[in-house]
Amino acid sequence: MKYELMFPDQLRKAIDENWPVVLPVGVLEYHAEHCVVGVDALLVIRAVEILEKEMSLVMLPPFVYGAASYAVEPPERNGTVNVNPAAIHSLAREIFTGFLRVGFRNIHVFIHHQSENFVAGMPTDLAMKLAAREAIFQLIEKDLGEGWWGEERMANYYQQHQAGSNPFNWIQFHPFMDEETQRLFPIDHAGRQETSLMMAFCPEGVDLKRLVKRKWYCREAEQASLSYGQAAREKILKRMRDLLRGS
Repeated sequence: MKYELMFPDQLRKAIDENWPVVLPVGVLEYHAEHCVVGVDALLVIRAVEILEKEMSLVMLPPFVYGAASYAVEPPERNGTVNVNPAAIHSLAREIFTGFLRVGFRNIHVFIHHQSENFVAGMPTDLAMKLAAREAIFQLIEKDLGEGWWGEERMANYYQQHQAGSNPFNWIQFHPFMDEETQRLFPIDHAGRQETSLMMAFCPEGVDLKRLVKRKWYCREAEQASLSYGQAAREKILKRMRDLLRGS
């Protein structure tokens, strides 16, 4: 269910049953002439919309104002919007604090931007990960008080973690495409892979008639196909289902 369309009794049911709560994250960035500027966000949004119809989950309003950077093209007349990571961090901390206070404890953030470096981290995901940790620490300290970890009642803290009771899993971060999927469908920028993904997830956001091959990163877009995109789409959706079901 989409969060903004839920009635309070539906929210309470989602909280009581610990439904996965999903935040799609992307950026607004120039993706050559044949793709719309919302590629990174739209791919995640469309995937979550598919899953939202299949299973009990809460889809949060998407966050599209990430740190796109101007590495690809300058923003003027190209559409890229780059938000300073410090601003993202401050806003994300308030967002996560808000949803934790609502009662959600099974939040999943899926990000599609610069995710080939997801383990090391890039500005958008690093800012949001720090914000999430701070929001969790703040809530625990508010509920349990300062010195909570050192109290006798926390003597089995690590055993609780091993049993799956880990407060730092209340908010988890995932790349839209994991390492295995990236290996099978090598990541690019408005090339064969991303253009094919748009064909499969958001066909109205790609138009190969507009393709201009003056830039190296989009020349392979002419090799894009719906079948390639659909194969990647199935792999992506399967992994997302597994993550949200806790398997």
